[in-house]
Amino acid sequence: MSSAIMSGTKKSSARRRSYSIILLCFIGLCVAIAVSLIGILIGFILYRGLGHISWEFLTTARSALRGTIGILPNILFTLYLIVTTLIIVLPIGIGAAIYLNEYATNKRLVRIIEFTTETLAGIPSIIYGLVGFLLFAQGLGLRVSILAGALTLSILSLPTIVRTTQEALRTVPHSYREGAFALGATKWYMIRTIILPSSIDGIITGVILAVGRMVGESAALLFTAGTGYALVTNYIQALGTSGGTLSVALFVYATEHGNFDVSFAIASILVIIVLLLNFSVKLIRRKLGNQRKI
Repeated sequence: MSSAIMSGTKKSSARRRSYSIILLCFIGLCVAIAVSLIGILIGFILYRGLGHISWEFLTTARSALRGTIGILPNILFTLYLIVTTLIIVLPIGIGAAIYLNEYATNKRLVRIIEFTTETLAGIPSIIYGLVGFLLFAQGLGLRVSILAGALTLSILSLPTIVRTTQEALRTVPHSYREGAFALGATKWYMIRTIILPSSIDGIITGVILAVGRMVGESAALLFTAGTGYALVTNYIQALGTSGGTLSVALFVYATEHGNFDVSFAIASILVIIVLLLNFSVKLIRRKLGNQRKI
């Protein structure tokens, strides 16, 4: 009797081990395929594009008279757009997350707002572009400009900022709040001096990820920021100017001009920017984590 039970137990454990090995092999194969596809894609873009990047390409403007193809205006317009969008979206997004997580008492309302933000995150960016064009460019009279594009990107990025900030605030132990209240701290003082510093690494991670999406966005900006390539070095003046970002310039050179060498060069720059942003996320989180341990 006991030998039969032991034999059955051995067969069962051997079957579980075989299933585990098969599952691990399948997972390893999936990981290898995903990494290979990403590596091939990034490698192909860099192989086709890095050879066409030069100092003149990065520091001059496109000119039919001089016969130059430069992306300096597109780089500046990308920076203007990111800075303006962050100025608009960060106070609203972080403030909304603080309210939902720390002040809101109506849980049903909180769930409705969270569902709404998650729904907004899934809407195609082309729809944001059409709404931004009708609301900001035409409705508010901003025309097709960097400011109209920044306002559109603010709406597009708001769900990401709100959700990532909420998740970062929820990682702070509740005992921190109880200890602050026990010492007589007000709620805002507790949030400002304890909650936000303790969750800053998650908030910064969400902001950098949102910036990565802004850098690669093109569909929404075609309708709102435009495709201009005039060199504008004055930030205030650039807000009312039509300007194409790097991703928009890539689209224009590939579809309208058929210049795939320039398109791959811009794509290489975008890939490098996104990789640097992702690496910076890891470095910032590691540095802030080490400081917190100290």
